[in-house]
Amino acid sequence: MEVPNWFAPAGRRFEPEADVCLIAEGCYPYVSGGVSNWIDWLIRTHPELTFSVLAILPSAPQTEPRYERPDNLKAIHHLLLDDKGKGQRRAWPAMTPQWYADTLTAILDRGDAQGFQALLEKLGPESRRPSVSTLLDSRQAWQALSSGYARMPQTAFISYFWAWRALAGGLLRTLVSPLPSARLYHSVSTGYAGLVAARAAHDTGRPVMITEHGIYSNERRVEILMADWIKNSIDTGLDFADERHDVRDFWADAFESFARIAYSAADDVIALYGDNNAFQQALGADSRKLTVVPNGVDVDRFETLPMRQSTRPTLAFIGRVTPIKDVQTFIDVAERAASKVPGLRALIIGPMDEDPDYAQSCVDAVKERGLGDIITFTGPVDVRDYMAEIDVLMLTSISEALPLVILEAGASGVPCIATDVGACREILGCPGSPGQAAVAGVGGIVAPVGDVGSLVSAAVHILTNPMARERMGSSLREKVRTQYRSDTIASAYTRLYGRHLSQIAKSEV
Repeated sequence: MEVPNWFAPAGRRFEPEADVCLIAEGCYPYVSGGVSNWIDWLIRTHPELTFSVLAILPSAPQTEPRYERPDNLKAIHHLLLDDKGKGQRRAWPAMTPQWYADTLTAILDRGDAQGFQALLEKLGPESRRPSVSTLLDSRQAWQALSSGYARMPQTAFISYFWAWRALAGGLLRTLVSPLPSARLYHSVSTGYAGLVAARAAHDTGRPVMITEHGIYSNERRVEILMADWIKNSIDTGLDFADERHDVRDFWADAFESFARIAYSAADDVIALYGDNNAFQQALGADSRKLTVVPNGVDVDRFETLPMRQSTRPTLAFIGRVTPIKDVQTFIDVAERAASKVPGLRALIIGPMDEDPDYAQSCVDAVKERGLGDIITFTGPVDVRDYMAEIDVLMLTSISEALPLVILEAGASGVPCIATDVGACREILGCPGSPGQAAVAGVGGIVAPVGDVGSLVSAAVHILTNPMARERMGSSLREKVRTQYRSDTIASAYTRLYGRHLSQIAKSEV
């Protein structure tokens, strides 16, 4: 399929609000940790540039920002996925309901980049696009929804109806909501953020970058498979030859489609490690656009840690308390390890507000099992305040890219145990290939996802073996300080930004 021309005709003359608009979904500045920390780091390590942030949220933020605002952050804009008021006109655009239905199907099911661009053209100039209400609630929209349902008649209509409204509604909001003005657009994921980036390339002609910390479409697929609020109508059992799609497939395929559109529009597609470039290419990303820029850590910040206060052997999880981090498995490990490591203390460190129901289920599990004397939830804290207390860091995630917490632990000389996901094996220097049994490396141990027995054995081994713990911690500290320094990684983004911004400066002369 021919790649569409994403760039608007030259000639727009305006002074952008910022050099770089960062497009972030569900994180900065209202959720701390992981990607949000990375955004804050990126802005602060480029004081010579100005930034704005477009925060994509399910609804209006209910909390204050979790970060002190950097001096070079000029504005924070919001795109709310439950906002029906976006757009300018109430009149239906110049397209038939059938064309609209066919185009939405092509976008949602196949990631048709040409269809995405054609829909933008039909919606008209940015300042005169129809409202989301018109595109979702009108008679024509009902005809389009009904036409789409005809392709999935085996699915319960009510399930399809709500899935269509959620996915099409999110897509449409990315197309008609106000777009901050910037010289360069940098999305920190695909998904709805990637759609905004693709729309920005079309509407402004400005360059677009995407940095994926994990493969967003893969992570959404995992969450969708685990979601109990999505009810399939078809029970195919073990009949893998049954190719009928149901509502769960509709959700998962849509996020994969959004990734294809975002990759098509981007000038640079960045992953945190090489294996994820392969995933991106498999979803249609042009190999010439692909590059790797790992996470970095401010090693000097962890040079001197507070004095240790506790004498108890301490195992810790650091991260968001969400299903994809599989904190329930960490609780299982702590419970079993406590019978083999006298005085064991386990810390669950990180924010608990992203998925309150899941976080509460973890709290309830600790109470019901009588583990209150062993396991402590700290909530969001400065991890540096706890690093001196931690003997072993454990990451039990179902999916990761290149976890910053492992780099922070390494900078502190703390050995790590991690599930064999993302770049964990690479960082910890574990030999072999993914999918094998637990294996030790120079900086820690990796184990298969969900393998509680292997994780317990690894924790007991390191916690009860001071020499191994010291050797692994020292080796990991040296590797992090050599390969993952913040200033080195920031320089890579300085070069990427500089290449695009210098070209823009030449065109504006």
